[in-house]
Amino acid sequence: MRITVDVDRCIGSGMCALTAGEVFDQREEDGTSVVRQPDPPAEALDAVREAVALCPASAISLSADL
Repeated sequence: MRITVDVDRCIGSGMCALTAGEVFDQREEDGTSVVRQPDPPAEALDAVREAVALCPASAISLSADL
């Protein structure tokens, strides 16, 4: 899986960083999401999927690596 964040949509709520902190962080300047691990390990995928579902701006996308 590959993770991307649409920073134009991100509102900086921090749900991603709270839910999957090993994969997401927030910029100090504006609070928008930063993907620390674009290709997360398999053991983090459940937390990443939860972060995607919890994102109030629907700014996080998952795509399958082909």
